[in-house]
Amino acid sequence: MKKILLISLLSLLSGACHEIEEWDNDPKGNFDALWTILDEHYCFFEEKGVDWNEVYNRYVAKISNGMTSEELFLVCAGMLDELKDGHVNLSSSFNTSYYRKWWSDYPQNYNERIVQEYYFNFNYRSTGGIDFGILPENIGYMHYGSFSDDIGEGNLDNVLAYFSTCNGLIIDVRDNGGGDLTNVETLVRRFITERSLAGYISHKTGKGHGEFSEPYAYYYEPADEGRVMWGKPVVVLTNRSTYSAANNFVAIMKLLPRVTVAGATTGGGSGMPFSSELPCGWTVRFSACSILDAMGNSTENGVDPTEGCAVDMDIEATLDGHDTILDFAIGYLTRS
Repeated sequence: MKKILLISLLSLLSGACHEIEEWDNDPKGNFDALWTILDEHYCFFEEKGVDWNEVYNRYVAKISNGMTSEELFLVCAGMLDELKDGHVNLSSSFNTSYYRKWWSDYPQNYNERIVQEYYFNFNYRSTGGIDFGILPENIGYMHYGSFSDDIGEGNLDNVLAYFSTCNGLIIDVRDNGGGDLTNVETLVRRFITERSLAGYISHKTGKGHGEFSEPYAYYYEPADEGRVMWGKPVVVLTNRSTYSAANNFVAIMKLLPRVTVAGATTGGGSGMPFSSELPCGWTVRFSACSILDAMGNSTENGVDPTEGCAVDMDIEATLDGHDTILDFAIGYLTRS
């Protein structure tokens, strides 16, 4: 997805003429502004199963004219946490709220040190945000830690060329918290041979919680002629901390031929974030535009592993230097 697409989407969100609402710059005014902004523009009320009016009534009772800015911030942050969405943040000069339980209540299922030490003896390569090497089973392995790290086309050519004699490839996006959707497209393009449906996008068309546009498709093209492509089996490794753009990457890859997803259900986060401002100057960031997978399904609550490929890390095995999710992928590709 090109950056220009994001700009276009945000234009769709804000382009229609509408009355500009104003609130007083006091605790009640700022609280009402925050609640209303989410009420009119947040896109996942149905997926979250949240009664936003009930939430208002519960939290407005905590608002008083004499409360401090920090007290108001805590009430507002608590209200936003009801959405259980890592893309929803309130930022002030003294704090930024962030809902952590979408990942903190789950096993971590990843230990970078174990992979680097016991599988590569610290003898691995790094380029363009990717750590990579060849496992003894003649399987290529690459860990991409953040889609905020730009992937150069030349970087990918070098990585995939290095794996040219390997029988399979493991792409590890555990603990990848997301980043730039452009990097998702850059990477996916190396695994498709024709124009491919990547998913659908649906934006808010009105203030009602269910007022959305019809989903419209977006596509990815294969990498340009002359680039190194990959057509052998792939296993994508995931954990709960695979989020946002990384979640989007997994959703696209899972539906491609010869690709298997192994590990744990991803953390979700399929909304495109949008920002607004309260009268006091605090900013709120939230999911305002929904991205669906190529089957038209929401992945806001995560992408499941391929059937039969759900694996957790065995804590006892880690004491002996074994990553049981990585071991599963190696065994899967060895048998393929």
